[in-house]
Amino acid sequence: MIITDNLTKKYGGHLALDRLNLQVKEGEIYCLLGANGAGKTTTINLLLGFLEPSSGSAFINQVNVKENAQATKKFLAYIPENLMLYPSLTALENLDYFSGIAGKKLGQDELRNYLSEAGLQEEAFGRRISTYSKGMRQKVGIAIALAKHAKVLLLDEPTSGLDPQASHEFGRLLRQLSNLGVATLMATHDLFRAKEVATKIGIMKNGQLKREFYANEISLAELEETYLGLMQPKAAAL
Repeated sequence: MIITDNLTKKYGGHLALDRLNLQVKEGEIYCLLGANGAGKTTTINLLLGFLEPSSGSAFINQVNVKENAQATKKFLAYIPENLMLYPSLTALENLDYFSGIAGKKLGQDELRNYLSEAGLQEEAFGRRISTYSKGMRQKVGIAIALAKHAKVLLLDEPTSGLDPQASHEFGRLLRQLSNLGVATLMATHDLFRAKEVATKIGIMKNGQLKREFYANEISLAELEETYLGLMQPKAAAL
């Protein structure tokens, strides 16, 4: 569902992404780990068509993003670190609006069902988004993905700032989408959450994918040791 082929992005003399090759299959959750500036957000933005690659290719559901970014939009849902919803509208009104943009005309019962599936409490459906916590807003984002029947979910630091309970609940929702066949790529700093929810984990540094492994083949302690080892600066030659 997601493929990058030697995907590269340069800004002048700065190499932000260096020949990235990764695949995320139907139902997989792929977590990209790395420090700020590692290339995680650049990868997400290239897949969204927000940026054009300097070389290489990206594909969403076999559609080349550079050649037809608009066609990929019908397959995609995107949840950034701070999800932009209309604060003066309720959850139901936001879901109705964004579903309409995606060409979905849903009745009130359908809207309520999607919000319930996303884990939002019914008493909050009619409240303005301005009263919501970040975790509640992220649930509306999941409801939008469900209503759109998205095949691919792109996430950029979605659990940043969430308390442990909200972060755990978000992980549960990702696994629910995985069971529906959604391919998820999540950029994150959270090693614990990556180990908990991911099918595959990649570690990036300086625009390069340094390590890649299946999450069930490595312990959290091994993941942390590998990550911290890769993040250490190289010792200067004497």
